Amino acid sequence: MPPATPPFATKGHLVLSCHITGVFDVNRNTTLQNDDFSLVEKWASSVAAKQLHGVMFHNNLSEATCRAFSGEHLTLIKIADQQLYNPNVYRYFVYQRFLDEYAHAIKALFVTDVTDVELLRDPFTAALFQENPASLFCGDEPTTLDNAWMKAHGQHFRAQIPDYAAYEAAFGPAPLLNCGIIGGQITVMRDFIAQLCAIHAQYNQHNKTAYTGDMGAFNYVARTKFNHNLLHGAPINTVFKACEENNTACWFKHK
Repeated sequence: MPPATPPFATKGHLVLSCHITGVFDVNRNTTLQNDDFSLVEKWASSVAAKQLHGVMFHNNLSEATCRAFSGEHLTLIKIADQQLYNPNVYRYFVYQRFLDEYAHAIKALFVTDVTDVELLRDPFTAALFQENPASLFCGDEPTTLDNAWMKAHGQHFRAQIPDYAAYEAAFGPAPLLNCGIIGGQITVMRDFIAQLCAIHAQYNQHNKTAYTGDMGAFNYVARTKFNHNLLHGAPINTVFKACEENNTACWFKHK
């Protein structure tokens, strides 16, 4: 008997996110409150408005909050706390386990940040998405890989990964990719997330720098393994940090 299709995957298209609280967030320089759904409400509402289904993994929402907001367009799944990785890295292992279990029921998906990303258009019906089934889609920023923040962010990997410095030199002039929006067909995404998790498992468990390594590992894997089938920027994402609330052309708004 084939595996059952879970209720949240009846259409085969999902938008996944992680909301991990109670842990100091080095990117935001704060600790997010445990049971404050207002932090993720715009993301959830934007997914529902396009009649899609979001799956949000969390560690600290109360049962009452989960009952209040779960429904046709949102599934809330509790995950265990862990100490090995920063939340920005841990989320990929959460996604990997989820896809290992439910890949048979998923055609395509996006994984996104949850407190600063909103869905503007259904990406799965867009011609660009449908016509490029082998592509990895992601966000980007109006800067290049060769910038001061990324150089600092890559300090740990530069000392660990043999060809990391060579990759930085080769792709320095290229646009900086942003891991707040990543998507594609299920086969592409399973492969990408597996490779990303492998990098973190091998090289990022003992990162003692002030940087999480999430952007460094993401850009490294995307550029060295998927660059031949990589699509980024408009119409996938609005200009990073431009607050383009009324953009009708792009799929996602990122800040």
